[in-house]
Amino acid sequence: MKLTEDALIARIGPTARSRGLVLGIGDDCAIFRPGAGEELVFTTDLFIEDVHFRRRDHDAASLGRRALARSLSDVAAMGAVPRFCLVSLALPPWADGKWFGGFYRGLKALAAKTGTAVAGGDLSHAPQLTCDVMICGSVARGKALRRDGAKPGDAIYVSGPLGGWTHRREIVPRLDIGRGLIGRATACMDISDGLSTDLRRLAKASGVGAVLDRGLPVLENATLDQALHDGEDYELLFTAPPRLRVPGHRIGTIVADRPGRVTFMGLPLKPRGYDHFHR
Repeated sequence: MKLTEDALIARIGPTARSRGLVLGIGDDCAIFRPGAGEELVFTTDLFIEDVHFRRRDHDAASLGRRALARSLSDVAAMGAVPRFCLVSLALPPWADGKWFGGFYRGLKALAAKTGTAVAGGDLSHAPQLTCDVMICGSVARGKALRRDGAKPGDAIYVSGPLGGWTHRREIVPRLDIGRGLIGRATACMDISDGLSTDLRRLAKASGVGAVLDRGLPVLENATLDQALHDGEDYELLFTAPPRLRVPGHRIGTIVADRPGRVTFMGLPLKPRGYDHFHR
C-alpha cells in the first residue's frame, strides 16, 4: 500500500470517546467541553528514536504503547483522569504501513484500557522516528497533586521498585495510585529522569530538604546506583504525613534544610539522573 497522509489517518480509525469530547479525529481541532467543577491538566512528551529508545529493542506495538504510557505517567502524577490525547508522529523511511499499523495498535490498546480517546494529532516525515503525545486530563477543582506541598516531617514514598530503563521493559502508568493519593499526598511527581534528580526537584519546589533511607526498593538485577540515578522508571514519587496509610514503599523523610538538598547514608546525594543536555 502506498503511504499517503489520508490513508494513514484512515488506518488509525475511531477510538472510544472520552466524556466531554465532542469532536475528535476528522477536523482541524478536537472539541472538548469540561464538566463543572473540573480542572484540565495538559502534558506532552517527546519520544525520539536513539534518544528515548532503540528500534532493535522493541516491536512497533510496544513502541506505540510506550509513547502513550510516558505521557499517561505525568497525568497519574497529578492525580488526574486522562480524557484524550493528540499524537504527532514523524515517520522515517524504514517505517512502512505494517509498522505504522502495529504502532497504533499498541497505542490504541493502552488508550482503550485507560479510557483515553485518541482525538487527533499530526503526521510528517523525518530522518528518525519522532513522536509527541499530548494528553488532556481532568481532576476535581483544586485537587490536583503538585510538587510544591511537601513539609518537614512528611514521609517520602515511591510507588514501586526502581532500577531504570535497563531493567524496565514496560512502563506502567500509575493512574489508580495517583487518583488514590488525592487529599492524602502533600506532593507528587513521576520519576522520569532518575530518583536523585527528581527528588531534588520535588524538594526544591517545596522549599525543603530530603533524607533517603538505606532500604531503597530495587528491581531484580538492578544495582543501587541504577535505582538512584537511572531514568525512565515512571513510578510515582510522593510525600505524605508519616502516620497516614498510603500505597508504595517508604524511602525517606522530608526535613527542614536548604531547598533541594538530598542526603543518603549521611552524605549529600548529587543529582546524577538523565539530562538531555549533559552528555
